[in-house]
Amino acid sequence: MDDRLRRAIERAVGADASAHWQHVGATGWGDAWRLSVAGQRYFAKIAAVERAAMLDAEADGLRAIADTGTIRAPALVAVGTQGAYGYVVVEWLDLSAQTNDAALGVALARMHRAVPPAGPRGERFGWHRDNFIGATPQLNAWSDDWCTFFVERRLAPQLALAASNGFAGELQRGGERVLRRLSALLQRHDVTPALVHGDLWSGNAATLSDGTPIVFDPAVYVGDREVDLAMTELFGGLGASFARTYAERWPLDDGYPLRRTVYNLYHLLNHLNLFGATYLARVERSIAEILAAAR
Repeated sequence: MDDRLRRAIERAVGADASAHWQHVGATGWGDAWRLSVAGQRYFAKIAAVERAAMLDAEADGLRAIADTGTIRAPALVAVGTQGAYGYVVVEWLDLSAQTNDAALGVALARMHRAVPPAGPRGERFGWHRDNFIGATPQLNAWSDDWCTFFVERRLAPQLALAASNGFAGELQRGGERVLRRLSALLQRHDVTPALVHGDLWSGNAATLSDGTPIVFDPAVYVGDREVDLAMTELFGGLGASFARTYAERWPLDDGYPLRRTVYNLYHLLNHLNLFGATYLARVERSIAEILAAAR
């Protein structure tokens, strides 16, 4: 690790004793480290400064979730840049091999019921800044209409990116038909604005040793709570106890299965754009299912 970066992070966490660093993992765009100082442990993500905006957005999301006082997220310690690198530091948490999906369902329903912020003119859906879904920029300009927000800030940008990545033709024609018909599909759904995690697949939730559920790597905004519920069913999914305890606190509205397909199309398109054609068939099936329901 670059010495100046190491010293900057140590200063940021208030280290006044010798520090021990241990490399604990890596992604395609950054490294993860454990920092130990005088009995305190921290988790640090480090990336090239070109990726610093992703780390800053993650820090913003962790603050937002923590501010609700409803569900545990890693406590933010520091975020910043040093030379050619960006970093974010949070508390180190020992995760359990066992999951507590039932408790996660309760906590997530509490977060969704927390009063979310609104836009500068009272707009109900969006966020005060853009952020990222994975490595893809996620647009969050405020809107007072949920369908408009989801079309213009979610599906349309992903379809445009797919076209630029070479996925044109039938995919684009089907996608444009979905965009035109979403208003009819969503107009009967009365959305209560909620702070959403935004990237809540099973890999972004865990359980602490005392059974407390915890979420991390957020892509927050104010939207339909069902986007979180939908994604928990997309990649591996969470246990049946999660869905049951959430529904006991806040039942889902009629028509959720179709909206689940609509909302998860966003994530499938994003995976198509990030990882390539292995996701093409799932995207095409989702589009066909949506269009069949819109006839």
